Amino acid sequence: MIGNKSDLDGQRDVTFEEAKAFADEHGLTFLECSAKTGDNVEDAFLDTARKIYQNIKDGSLDLNQADTGVQPKQTLPHSTQSAGQEGKNCNC
Repeated sequence: MIGNKSDLDGQRDVTFEEAKAFADEHGLTFLECSAKTGDNVEDAFLDTARKIYQNIKDGSLDLNQADTGVQPKQTLPHSTQSAGQEGKNCNC
């Protein structure tokens, strides 16, 4: 679980301790970061990637399962709109 806007400490709705307790209770890792200052942003992504990789290695995340795994690329239907209508509600 990642808490953002850690640079706005005076405007908190949830304390660090409350968020940490919630994360611990639900078996989650907790990290705070600030996109504004850059504090812990890289760590948030790296820690998440490491945990995903570890879950794959230990078998708790199955990449072949439809609900948690890698989904095959879906092809979009070709547009039947005439030329010159690009960007106007086009699904292409």
